[in-house]
Amino acid sequence: MDSEDLKNDCMEEACGVFGIWAPGESVAKLTYLGLFALQHRGQESAGIAVADGKEMKHHKEMGLVSQVFKDLELARLTGDHAIGHVRYSTTGSSYWENAQPIISEFAGTPFALAHNGNLVNTEMLRAELSDRDRDLKTTSDSEVIAELIAESTYPTIEEAIIEACSRINGAYSVVIMTPTSVIGFRDPRGIRPLVLGNMGEDQPILSSETAGIDIVGGEFVREIEPGEMLVIDEDGLRSMRVAPKDESSLCIFEFIYFARPDSKMLGTTLYQARRRMGRTLALESPVPADIIIGVPDSGTPAAIGYAEGIGIPFGEGLIKNRYIGRTFIQPNQTIRELGIRVKLNPLSEAVAGRRVVVVDDSIVRGNTSRAIVQMLRDAGALEVHMRISSPPVAWPCFFGIDTADSDSLIASVKSVEEIGEFLGADSLSYLSIDGLIRATGNSKESFCCACLNGEYPIEIPEDLKMTKLKLEGSEEEPELDHTRQSAS
Repeated sequence: MDSEDLKNDCMEEACGVFGIWAPGESVAKLTYLGLFALQHRGQESAGIAVADGKEMKHHKEMGLVSQVFKDLELARLTGDHAIGHVRYSTTGSSYWENAQPIISEFAGTPFALAHNGNLVNTEMLRAELSDRDRDLKTTSDSEVIAELIAESTYPTIEEAIIEACSRINGAYSVVIMTPTSVIGFRDPRGIRPLVLGNMGEDQPILSSETAGIDIVGGEFVREIEPGEMLVIDEDGLRSMRVAPKDESSLCIFEFIYFARPDSKMLGTTLYQARRRMGRTLALESPVPADIIIGVPDSGTPAAIGYAEGIGIPFGEGLIKNRYIGRTFIQPNQTIRELGIRVKLNPLSEAVAGRRVVVVDDSIVRGNTSRAIVQMLRDAGALEVHMRISSPPVAWPCFFGIDTADSDSLIASVKSVEEIGEFLGADSLSYLSIDGLIRATGNSKESFCCACLNGEYPIEIPEDLKMTKLKLEGSEEEPELDHTRQSAS
């Protein structure tokens, strides 16, 4: 199988944002560490902006955090407070101008903005800004937020942010830095995460995940409320509303895959939630087997839970090359022909002559899972059963996750039985939506599950909807059969 068939065969990460107020500390180095902990959320570009009460400095570049920031860059970025960003592009192309933080100006004063999420009314707002002769330099929706703030006639930037939030629609967790403050705010539904921590007395931290707080020795305080804005300056920390709080709709894929397993969300660590997903999956879809293995690393916690739930030993059956990752951008043809084996290699001693259950977090296009099944058979597995710790992904995301169009999502065009046949697995089962929600320890109303059930918490403009939802050669939107959960 050509490695091009495996390209984008996963749910691509959202971005990551970080902010800190810590006068007297090396805030650029602390932000570097915070971004390093959030690197899994975006590997395309990284940037940091710092300020000292008077002037602002920034540096951003394409690449990983460790590639973008060396000692010289960090030494130059001196200040009392800072924000940072790691990016994976959803709206906007992959080039330097779209790297963040975005630098703009409000009432003659510079500010920096970093955004995680995706707006659904970007094109309309860009057209309006162009009609008002605003100079748009990028193709990202993050610049739209910055420009709406920049053109405001309100006397304070806090009021300008509230005005901008009344215009934008979609998912957004944003950190902004001015020469004298750090500001963070979330959309009214809280689709993308943002948390508050404290590194010490009067040293607040804002981060997409608690892992960004942990790495700098800080303590988690609480999650920023949907529709809430926190302003941090020399007078301390204060909270206000950018919009009335709506029904909470945190992206369910934060629990399934995106967030680090050691991060905490909605009162639980993601590792424990994923283990519970595996145990629930074992109750829903048991199968006689000799060994349970996970697809590293994201499938491992659920695989451990599945093994616990079914009473069959967990073991390593796939070894991951952790030196590949997203830095492996342009391999030569010889390497390209190896496909999935560049990243994963079966441990034949563990699987040969055995009935194997492979647990993974999700299936998007199916090509990677198909290749894994074939690798395990080649390594001597007698049977290969696939168990997925999420329901079928059959609907595209419009809120900051780069999913394929609906006609490229295998669960949108094939039944579970047909997917199992495509993979070449002896059986295939998915976790039910009810089982998934129970494993999180929260209610269904706490999440956006649109990629699983097509129920979008925010109305999607028709022109945007049809860019991803229209099936090739069809005028109809895809229908999802919620009743078919197992092919075993």
